[in-house]
Amino acid sequence: MTSVREQEAIRKLMVFLQEWDSAHKVARSRILDNFIKSSNGKTEPELELEFSQGASLFLARLTAWLRMTYMYSTCLNKLLKSIGIFLSAASGRRYLIEFLEIGGVLILLEILGLNHLKEEDKRESVKLLQLVADAGRKYKELICESYGVQSLAEFLATSNSAEAQEDVQVLLASLGRSNPKYQNQVYKGLIAVLSCASPRAQQLALQTLGAMQDTVGEVPSILVEPVLDVLCSVHLEVQSEAIQLLRALMAHEVRPAVLKGLVAFLMPPRKKTFTFYNTTVKDPAALCLKQPVLVYIQQAAAAKAIGILAKESAEVAEELLQLRVVHGLMVAVGNLDHLASQRHASISLEYFVHTFPFVEESVKKALGHTLFQSFMDSPETWYTKMDPVQAEELASNRVDVPRDMARMQSTEDFGGLLNVCGLYCILAM
Repeated sequence: MTSVREQEAIRKLMVFLQEWDSAHKVARSRILDNFIKSSNGKTEPELELEFSQGASLFLARLTAWLRMTYMYSTCLNKLLKSIGIFLSAASGRRYLIEFLEIGGVLILLEILGLNHLKEEDKRESVKLLQLVADAGRKYKELICESYGVQSLAEFLATSNSAEAQEDVQVLLASLGRSNPKYQNQVYKGLIAVLSCASPRAQQLALQTLGAMQDTVGEVPSILVEPVLDVLCSVHLEVQSEAIQLLRALMAHEVRPAVLKGLVAFLMPPRKKTFTFYNTTVKDPAALCLKQPVLVYIQQAAAAKAIGILAKESAEVAEELLQLRVVHGLMVAVGNLDHLASQRHASISLEYFVHTFPFVEESVKKALGHTLFQSFMDSPETWYTKMDPVQAEELASNRVDVPRDMARMQSTEDFGGLLNVCGLYCILAM
């Protein structure tokens, strides 16, 4: 038999549940406010104590109301936060299972795709999905099996809330870890985000792709073009993340394709029709950018990336030389229409000139003694004093380093190193 105290607790629970069942929207909103205020952070035993071992009965009512009203935004934010108290409760795995059994994941994902709902409601939905993913691998797989990656990637690309986008990034990164069955699906979902109009989404997608390189293994070739394309972004933070990802790709089989694409960007078609860049009206400043301007931004970013990649790896530098990078950099230096292209190309060209004697000879021959000396004295500013005739000569230069010269230089350096080592061994005997 139950004690008097237990009977009283059960009676209070029944009264509370009846109050909820008979309450309208305003009254239920008040109940949710009180519950959130009094129960946030409670453990499963504490929730059971509060509800006289009947917490699941209240959770069932919350999930039922969610199923009936989520499309109409009826107290949706408070409702999701209340459910989150159960899902985040320590030792409350059974609450999670009860929520999933009513199709909770599908509801949360559908909320993300409803345009009329508020961003804060969608963000709360992402937080609950994160709680599900945190429960373990099989729960991550459940989200992915429910087309979760596609829904999350679309929300990341279209959301106007920076906070919500950051929450989605964390969730996608979580789905990409310790989830081998769907790891590639997450990776490809992030690649799809790169073509969106949101610079913040592009930046976050690039960051996550970079973090996943060590676990993904070999990089799919479909990544190369989207990453190179974002180099035309007017947002420097996006360019910076793209270059960081390109650095990581140098250790993979896609390296030749990446380097070839970068060198190609140095030499855009000289006569290009001026057409407005196709972008969303949400970014009025972007509407003023005509296509050639974006091509020049991409040219400058490519010149910058080439310098960074070449300085980090002699092997990469040699491959770039075989792709006629010197010719391309000189074309970019001669672009009087874009100062950034001239600056980054000049700095990168300086590295090749100082590193490879045969490049120095070729560039000196192409520039002439006076202009070459100006370049050597001040590679970061010499192009500002360039006249149109000199710029045209650079843009139309025919410098072509022999394809095998870089390899010959490496062989000579290696042979010299062996001779030094041999001499040291003889002296040591």
